[in-house]
Amino acid sequence: MSAVRIYVPRDSAALALGADELAAALVEQAARRGLAIELVRNGSRGMFWLEPLLEVQTPLGRIAYGPVTPEDVPGLLNADLLNGGAHALRHGVTEQMPYLALQERLTFARMGLTDPLSLADYAAHEGWLGLQRALTLSVDALLEQVTHSGLRGRGGAAFPAGIKWKTVAGAQAAQKYVVCNADEGDSGTFSDRMTMEGDPFMLIEGMTIAALAVGATQGYIYIRSEYPHALASMTQAIALALAAGYLGSNLLGSGRRFELEVRKAAGSYVCGEETAMLESIEGKRGVVRAKPPLPALVGLFGQPTVVNNVITFASVPLILARGADYYRNYGVGRSHGSLPFQLAGNILRGGLVEKAFGITLRELLYGFGGGSASGRPIKAVQVGGPLGAYVPEEHWDVPLDYEAYVAIGAAVGHGGIVVHDDSADLSKLARYAFAFCALESCGKCTPCRIGSTRGVEVIDRITHGDNPAQQVQLLHDLCDTMLHGSLCALGGMTPFPVLSALQHYPQDFGLSSASTQA
Repeated sequence: MSAVRIYVPRDSAALALGADELAAALVEQAARRGLAIELVRNGSRGMFWLEPLLEVQTPLGRIAYGPVTPEDVPGLLNADLLNGGAHALRHGVTEQMPYLALQERLTFARMGLTDPLSLADYAAHEGWLGLQRALTLSVDALLEQVTHSGLRGRGGAAFPAGIKWKTVAGAQAAQKYVVCNADEGDSGTFSDRMTMEGDPFMLIEGMTIAALAVGATQGYIYIRSEYPHALASMTQAIALALAAGYLGSNLLGSGRRFELEVRKAAGSYVCGEETAMLESIEGKRGVVRAKPPLPALVGLFGQPTVVNNVITFASVPLILARGADYYRNYGVGRSHGSLPFQLAGNILRGGLVEKAFGITLRELLYGFGGGSASGRPIKAVQVGGPLGAYVPEEHWDVPLDYEAYVAIGAAVGHGGIVVHDDSADLSKLARYAFAFCALESCGKCTPCRIGSTRGVEVIDRITHGDNPAQQVQLLHDLCDTMLHGSLCALGGMTPFPVLSALQHYPQDFGLSSASTQA
């Protein structure tokens, strides 16, 4: 009798909820009962409210059970788990679960399907096809594929990837670099971590294609220090890819070279800014550089450098494997392709939802998220991390695309969505935005370093009723200075959550709507 394949995730979220203990219980109970099982530690499907999610391979497909604890294992085995038997924790065929079936999984197509560190699994699910095609194309043709796809930076700035790559490709230098910004520090974001833990070869393949496009021979992945499992999986994946010829001095026998290394981040939020990250990789204090010159021309160690985030690079293999038009035809307007939206905060079904641009916040909050976890009405949604605006219900039907959100004074950012119910106090959240900026500022520029500290004081005076009209005017002036005078997005975007909270929720500041205007 052949062994039955059972999947238990190795993702950090699943581990935090007891996946290792569940795996150990399965092995122990199967051995005790003389049952033949093959345990695969896959990536997470992104349905975190069901973690640890156990899947069993059957003739019908994978059958999902969750959330499963070690104490549930005997009962599941008694209920004929190995044949997909009926049980209170059974959710049916995993792929048919609405949360997954209604997504457009392009970048995350393999997530949860494969063993993240199996080269054979990766190759069996379209892995390396993009790299193989890239090796057959000229530099111009390769750059045109990325440009025509419409791929824009998924780290938040949304700058067209193809234009950035063309700039580096056209620069004259003996050494060029490819750097992945994996210092994912925004609240409510986890797609980068999921990728590095659940499909690390995809990131390696995307960075290698970028190196071929721009003429780089060395790459670095800058991973935040709070991600030990991502650091371990990427380090192991690089070693496996190198041994198999997908990295190194002779890529797939082509004579082309690309070396890749992991760098552990410095534990500073501002090092998520690309120039501060480059300073950190060079062994210096993570301080923002003045621009110009741009990193594309004067980047790591003063050389031309492609800097993109994890999801940007991870989107590239599919574009090369299936063609630019395939990717471009997803999305709306100038926002092409898909984005992994991350539902967090006070949400019933938190997790990852990959959808083409154009879906609305309301669809994400209720169609996928199921409303608030508390059961209370949702009041405010912060989109795009701690520097993102608070979006009120009147804007929840605006399509999620870069330009549409700029038009309402918000930003899609990295796709992080943090939900707050009607018990939230937006004045406290606005105050926290300033306090966070003051804590994390690198200190190089005055608007960010001093403005954030003064901002905390101004909000305190407003909420205490200390001449609020004058303080509101002062707050607007302060935000204007930070917005236009800061060296980077930390100081430049902190006004977004502050002003959106003030504009849409004046009652939380003890103000009327009219009194919040500058």
